[in-house]
Parts: sequence; C-alpha cells; structure tokens
Amino acid sequence: MAMLSLCRILSTAAYHPGLAALSARASSVWSHVEMGPPDPILGVTEAFKRDNNPKKMNLGVGAYRDDNGKPYVLNTVRKAEAQIAARKMDKEYLPIAGLPEFNKASAELALGANSEVIKSGRYITVQSISGTGSLRIGASFLQRFYKNSREIYLPKPSWGNHTPIFRDAGMEVKSYCYYDPKNCGFDAAGALEDISKIPEQAVILFHACAHNPTGVDPKTEQWKELAAAVKKRNLLPFFDMAYQGFASGDADRDAWAVRYFLDQGINIILSQSYAKNMGLYGERVGGFTVICSDPDEAKRVESQLKILIRPMYSNPPINGARIATAIMNTPELRKEWLEEVKGMANRIISMREQLVSNLKKEGSIHNWQHVTDQIGMFCFSGLKPEQVERLTKEFSIYMTKDGRISMAGVSSGNVEYLAHAMHQVSK
Repeated sequence: MAMLSLCRILSTAAYHPGLAALSARASSVWSHVEMGPPDPILGVTEAFKRDNNPKKMNLGVGAYRDDNGKPYVLNTVRKAEAQIAARKMDKEYLPIAGLPEFNKASAELALGANSEVIKSGRYITVQSISGTGSLRIGASFLQRFYKNSREIYLPKPSWGNHTPIFRDAGMEVKSYCYYDPKNCGFDAAGALEDISKIPEQAVILFHACAHNPTGVDPKTEQWKELAAAVKKRNLLPFFDMAYQGFASGDADRDAWAVRYFLDQGINIILSQSYAKNMGLYGERVGGFTVICSDPDEAKRVESQLKILIRPMYSNPPINGARIATAIMNTPELRKEWLEEVKGMANRIISMREQLVSNLKKEGSIHNWQHVTDQIGMFCFSGLKPEQVERLTKEFSIYMTKDGRISMAGVSSGNVEYLAHAMHQVSK
C-alpha cells in the first residue's frame, strides 16, 4: 500500500513540475536558511543605479572620487605598477605572514621610523587582507590568547562591520559613549565616564583618525585624557587606522594618537588599511601589528599569528603589497604619494567648506559648523531619517538613513545642488 502511494505521488509530480519543485525545496537540507537583510550601504548604491535623474548623487559609497565623480588611481600607484612589471617578478606564494618589506614599512609608517618600539624590535606586523582581514586576525588572536577578557568595547556608533567581525570571532561586543547628537561632535564627558566603568583589562577599540561613520575625532587634549583613563583601567587598546594620511593630509599627524599611547607606556594592537590612502581598494592591502614587551615575546606572538592565518587564507595576495612597498620604500615615490594623499584630503576638506558656504547662501539658519569640524571621508550631517527620505524621493540624493554623507561623492559640480536640497528638507 505504501509503495502504491509513493508511485501515485511520483506520478502526480511528473505531471505537475511545480509540485515537484516544491517537494524538492521542502526536503532540501538548506530549506531552513532564511533570506538575509540587504547590506544598508550596498542597498543605497543599488537604488542609485536604478534612478534615471541626471542630477542624482550617491553619497553612500565609501571610496574616493575625483572632482568629476570618477574613481581615482594615484599616479604613484601607476608608477609602482610599471616598476614591478619591468622587473618581471614571479607570482609565487608569499610567506604566511606576508611580504617582509611591506610589514616593516607598514610598522614604520604607523609608529614612526624612530619609534622605540621599532628600534627595540618588540613588535610583530603581519600582512592582512586589507583592514577587514586585519581586524579579523586581531579578533581571532584575542579570542584565543587574550585570557584577561572576552569583552571588546566599541565607540557608539562605530563602523558597521566592527560588530560582526568581533562577534563572529567569539568576542562579546559592548559599547561606550562617543558621539553627541546634540552638537554632532565628540561626547568627551560621556566617553570618559563610560571608560571609567569598563571592567579592567577589557579590550577597547579606537578609530585612530577620521572616525567612521561620524567624522568626529577627539582633539589632542581629549586623546591625552582617553589615554590616561585607559591606563588607569589597565585596558587593552585596539586601534583601527584605516585613513592614515587621508584624514588631515599628514600621515604623522593622523598617527598621533597611536604614537602617544605608546609614549605613555601603553602597549596596543593595531589594524592598518591601504584602501583609502593609496586607493588600493580591490588589491586588499593591510597589516596587523601587536606591540609586545620584548623581541622574544614578539617571536612567539608571530608564531601563533601564522598558525591562525594558515587555515584562514594560507597567505595574503602579493600584488598590492608590492605596490604599497614600492611607494613607501622608494624616496621619490613616497614623497609624491604624500603629496597626492594630501591633495585628496584637501579636496574633501574643501567640499566640506563649500557645502557650508552654499547652505548659508541658501539662507539656512542652522549651525552647520560640525560639517567642517568633522574630518575624513564621512560626515554625520545631523539630518533625520525622514529628511534623508525626502532627499532621495525629491532630489535623487542617496545616503544611509542615519544621515551619513560620503564627502567623496560631493564635487564642485554638485555641491550647490546638495546644499539646496539639504536646505529644502531641513528649513
């Protein structure tokens, strides 16, 4: 009887393909997998692409654009690529820790060539798959070897990918006050109060410069206060430095907080990315550094980092590391690169100034000083979600719902239009 019923089902399915497909889905081992939510930033880009308005603006993308709104490849990158091609080098695997020359140059760029840490050899830097890969290496290293705490405290808000990176590595993600929506600036008092309550020896994450998504950085004196609070609580600082040179136009200035913490005797861990400051987005070039107590400890940490990396991706890509190394280690290329990155930073700063100027011309009575006080690629405009929605519907201007503007998408050709639209939705 059971066999007869099965035959009847199979026969029915043969005549009704839709029923057969439904049956197959119901019995699939993946039938329980739910559709995940779309990425909020990529969703903005997709909506932008579907819009036919010739004045449309994409202010969601986190990649530099020139004043014509086009992707920009640095001249120094082109020159480094030409040098590499002329040498006709092989494409063999890199070591697990990456290109040694790149690792050394990265540490010197971040910490300073004359750093006591560099001179004493009490650090280890490994090449990573850009900033995201560096953070994930760090998260996994903390989860496995930092026995003092499983908690990491992120500024609120922080880059959207920080939480899943640390959470998926097994860390317990918490937050501390950072942004003050009342003045669109740094909540110094709130940050210090929260840090004073963080359990001793927990991990705390700082954006070294050009905080993403707010564009709000602590001032020098505030960094000193943060360092003192961290030292008092015996916390482990994890610096994410994705914009060195790109924030202020000065690579040393942008690394000031990192170097100050070290000068105060606070050992840190550090993530670096070359996506923004060299425009090597698709090359995926980054570094991860651990500051240790002595060279012997550094060697032991390196050995364990290699063991972590090996099953992740075995070894990092070679081309981008060669490009970055050539730029950092060739004096004339390094000089030209620092000028180029300063030019990119200055264009962003100029767009901030022009946006505020045009808002005033529109007759806006709001205080937009935070637009020029903030720094880096992103600006927390202070616009509310309903105002952002109006910008999209009425003016084809696309940004994330929290009002974050990617200043790289603003140019001399569209800044007046943006100011007009912002005034219309905020007056």
